[in-house]
Parts: sequence; C-alpha cells; structure tokens
Amino acid sequence: MMVLPHRSARNVKIIATLGPSCKDYDIIRNLHLAGADTFRLNMSHQSRENLRHFHTILRAVEQDVERPIGILVDLQGPKPRIGRLSGGEAVLTAGESFRLDLEETPGDNRRAPLPHEDIIATLSLGDLILLDDGRLKLRTTACDKRGVDTIIEEGGVLYDRKGINLPDTTSPAVPLTPKDNADIDEALSLGVDWIALSLVQHPEDVRSLQERVKNRAAIMAKIETPSALNTLDGIIDVADGIMIARGDLGVELPIEQVPGWQKQITRRCRRAGKPVVVATQMLESMITSPLPTRAEVSDVATAVFEGADSIMLSAESATGAHPVEAVRMMDSIAKSVETHTTYSGILNAQRAKPEPTGPDAISAAAYTIALTLNTAAILCYTTSGSTGLRVARERPPIPTLALTPNHHTARRLALVWGLRCILTEDPSSLDDMVARACAIAVQEGHATKGDKIIITAGVPLGTPGATNMLRVADIEGDE
Repeated sequence: MMVLPHRSARNVKIIATLGPSCKDYDIIRNLHLAGADTFRLNMSHQSRENLRHFHTILRAVEQDVERPIGILVDLQGPKPRIGRLSGGEAVLTAGESFRLDLEETPGDNRRAPLPHEDIIATLSLGDLILLDDGRLKLRTTACDKRGVDTIIEEGGVLYDRKGINLPDTTSPAVPLTPKDNADIDEALSLGVDWIALSLVQHPEDVRSLQERVKNRAAIMAKIETPSALNTLDGIIDVADGIMIARGDLGVELPIEQVPGWQKQITRRCRRAGKPVVVATQMLESMITSPLPTRAEVSDVATAVFEGADSIMLSAESATGAHPVEAVRMMDSIAKSVETHTTYSGILNAQRAKPEPTGPDAISAAAYTIALTLNTAAILCYTTSGSTGLRVARERPPIPTLALTPNHHTARRLALVWGLRCILTEDPSSLDDMVARACAIAVQEGHATKGDKIIITAGVPLGTPGATNMLRVADIEGDE
C-alpha cells in the first residue's frame, strides 16, 4: 500500500502547463508541491522529444513524493497556425499591409508563413483573419494560389506559431491530423493519463479519437468553437472529461457570452458526472508579474464557486516568469473560496438529482449519510474510477479518498474534484475492506478513534462500474 504524505485539503484541482519556464526536475517538483495535481503538455508547442523528457521527470517526481500525478497531452488539432518569425516575433502596425503565404522563409513585419494550402484556398476578398486569440485583426485585400494580402486593422506584437481564427470562412478540417496521430502514438507508448482533443465540433470527433486510443487513456474534449455548443450534450455524453478552452471560444463567440457559457458547460458536466476543466487566461498577468490582478482572482474564484473539477494554468506556468508563484496563488485563491461561508450553499444549489441507477443512488446516499451522521470521510474502492467519479459528482462536504490498485486510475482521477487518490491492493474480504479503509482514514489524518467513515465499493471487487455497496464503519482503537 502506498500511503501518501498528508496534504492540506483543497477540493478543486490545479493543472499546470509545462514549457520552457519549467524544464528541470526541481522546478517541476516545486510546481507539484505548490499545488499542481496534473500537468499538461501542449503539443502545439512541444516536440515528441520534449514529451518524453517531461514524462520522465514527472514520473520521477511522482516516485519521490509518493503521490499519483496526472499527465494530460493536449493535441494540436487541425487549427491553423502561422509559421516561424525572424527572432520569434514581429510588430504589426495598423493600416499597413501584411501577407500570409506558403513560403517557408521566416516572416517579419511585412509577411508570415501560413503552411496551410487548404486554408489559403478558402479565403476570399474581405474575409476577416484573427491572429493570437483575436488580439490582431487582418482583412484580406487580394488572394492568389500562393497566399493572401491583407490590411492590418488591429496591430500589435505577433509571436510565431500563434493560431489563426477565420470567423468569415468555412475551412476544411479533420478531427485528427497526421501530427496528431504521431503524437498520440508517442503519448500512448509512454502511458499518459489524458489526451485532450482540440476543436471538437461533434460527438463523432471524440469517437474517432476513442477508436485510436482504445481506453489506454481518458479523452478530454476541448470546447472552443460555437459549433461544439450546438452539440454540447452529445459531446459530454461520449467524452471522459471536458475542457472549457475560453481563449478560442472567446474569439469565435462575442466575448461577453463566454462567462454564461462557462457556467452552462460546468453545470451540465456536473449533472453528467464528467470532470470539467476551466482553462485559459486565468492568471494571465502573472506571465510577467508576481501578482495577479483583482479581476483575475475573481475569475478563478468564480470557477471554484461553480464547482469546476480543475482550474488550469497555461502560459503562466509554461513560459511565464513566475510559474511556481502562479500555482501557489491559484492554490491560495481556491482554498480561500472553499472556506468561505457562501461556498457550500452555492455548490449545493447546483447538485443534480441522482440518475435512477443503483450506483448513483448509493453515491447520493453517501452524501446524505455524511451530513446526517457527521462522518469523518468517504472512502470509495474503485478499479476503473467510476465509483470515485460518482461520489465526486455529489460534491460531498467531507474528505473523499479513492482507493485503487490501479496506477492509471489514480493518475486519471488526479484532476477530479475532491478525490484524494491512494494506491492500495484490493481487499481479500469484506472484513479486510473495512479494516483497510479505517486504517487509511486514520493514517491520512482524516479520522481518529470514535469517528465514523463511509465506505462504498462494487462487489465483487474489481468489477468496473458496479458500485453496489455502502457501509458505515466505526474507527475503533489504534488503526
């Protein structure tokens, strides 16, 4: 049994993106100790060599701290991006002309490579082109087979490999590109825990990835296009988790609609019992500043109040000047919210009625019993993770420990609200199940003699999705 060091309680989880600012062991370990539960590797900016590098370090940190750590590989997807720029950046001035073309030569303040022949073929005179999440705006003035000429409507600093959005254009897209397929093969060979699919538009996009992955990793669908909102319930139904990618969503949608959609998506995921991640620009100013703005603190707090499973740092940790401080700040905000007097009321107001199934009824009963008997903790034995997910769906007000013999399950659950994942062998009997759960509750610091705990499991043990047992146990003597 792996008994993990006690860690201060925080229910919402933190995902930190890795990049040039945190490439060595010590910084990544410090990110975890500061509060990062899962680490994201963005394949839009990572090579497969870097993927292997970070995977090796993360598994070494995991062994060192004796706590399961999740790894999420975020596929680039079919989103078009510009190519390289000389010096990595260029200043675009409003009113000046700018060309996007198929040439491979690094760009400057007059042109940039756009290595997407199909995109250039679909652009027409007068189309709007948005760069870097809409921060820069171009309007096409002429089109040919090798590129398009534009006028810069809103300028600024353009960095290489930034994304392009085409709100006036219907461009061809496929769910998985050749690069995605190669990245998937590498990620699966390493045994990563989650794979995030970019630019999901329909449930079929998720299914196409599932056919390749074949349950070797959990699938997270990124919601970042208006078309995804039209099929949202179907996407939630087939995906293992949802990421609200607010950056691109706010480019394609009127930006004032994004907060409302964030709430809707979070609540629909909670009803479905699917993990939901709120991402993009949460502490954006901490890329350069050691402190966030008050508005950013409020933004993070809103996601925590809504009961999101995870909140995510992107450039703040990947390329920012203060990656560890950004994680600490997010951890501090989350803890402050979760101890606020209004938190439990807001969280409980969004609780969904249990589905008419045995496992859902048992998980809802565990929540009610916890309140009625003032139990110290809930311990759920889970092989596939489904029992843990069902208990987490209820957002119980007491510590919830997911006990599993499966490393992959523990790592996947590392981004799920409230679950403290512990690796332990399956019990040999019901008596062993109770004794083991009581011992772990005491060792983890969540219960003492005289307390009661709740135990949920699927019997026979090791049967995925078969939650059918609930037991209230007393902590007796020195466990």
